[in-house]
Amino acid sequence: MSNTRRFAHLRRRWVVLVAALSALTLTLDLASCSDDESDGKTITVGYQAFPSGDLVVKNQKWLEEALPDYTIKWTKFESGATINQAFIGNSIDIGAIGSSPVARGLSGNSPIGYKVAFVLDVAGDNEALVARNGTNINSVAELKGKTIGTALASTAHYSLLVALEQAGLSADDVKIVDLQPQAIIAAWERGDIDAAYTWLPTLDELRKTGKDLVTSRAIGQSNPTLDLGVVSNKLISDDPAAVDAWRKVQARALDLINTDPAAAAGFIGQELGISAEEAQGQLKQGIYLTPAQVASPQWLGTPGAVGNIANNLLDAAEFLVAQKQIDSAPTLEQLQEAIYVEGLPGAFDQ
Repeated sequence: MSNTRRFAHLRRRWVVLVAALSALTLTLDLASCSDDESDGKTITVGYQAFPSGDLVVKNQKWLEEALPDYTIKWTKFESGATINQAFIGNSIDIGAIGSSPVARGLSGNSPIGYKVAFVLDVAGDNEALVARNGTNINSVAELKGKTIGTALASTAHYSLLVALEQAGLSADDVKIVDLQPQAIIAAWERGDIDAAYTWLPTLDELRKTGKDLVTSRAIGQSNPTLDLGVVSNKLISDDPAAVDAWRKVQARALDLINTDPAAAAGFIGQELGISAEEAQGQLKQGIYLTPAQVASPQWLGTPGAVGNIANNLLDAAEFLVAQKQIDSAPTLEQLQEAIYVEGLPGAFDQ
């Protein structure tokens, strides 16, 4: 056999071998995908980029460690309104969301199919109404006729409406513009808005060229707002053990924030793209409960004795009705049924 024929023969054998290997790889890939789909062991977590134990859990992959047989997908959202939409579309299983959008989500004839299962934080100075320098606005009352940016249907929007009411104004006395946090910064820099009610880390950016008029810590004396962890009814029904695993790592994160805030700030800073020192400064502005407090009568409560958080959500919903933001509020009993307290307080134990 000539060298040319020998080369052609070897080349044909090589092509056949490569094709066979490719076909085998494709078959294995399809089988793997099929197994993943049949197992259905994927949990999608909707998170927001504000300082919380949720970011510690994400950064340290604690949920992945607690549920090694699951694929954990983390999806970032800009506000509670978009998280509500994701739940309606059945595209997430767990979400970090403010109490005001939760009150909205549980209202109406078709409440969203989720339950409140954790308290991430209580709003303090980490949410605030700020006025831009140069506007000569020094009080909430002086906002009459001014333009204010906030994310509609968020805890910030709710607190803005409370602040206006306390100052003797209504939403009709100002122009409220629906803006997500990043869009608020752009509008602020252009001078399109006079003030904004928003949360960290956007809030600290605005404070560089503005000043606080009121914070959610002050608003919270009468109308507290919270960042909550909610879980779909389907996940609770199908896999309560996975929900328990998520609750445990969230409780672990709260413990870390309360016992070693510097370490927690380091992890949170990595997620927010800021230094640990900046993250620690932001953590100091929020109110972070202990796991025992989360399961106390003041907040979630325990089986047979749902906590005051249901009343808090009812107050928020009724206020939103009065502000003509929603048509009707749920009953207290409906809200109590939407608080997931199964196994508490033991379910938080490490």
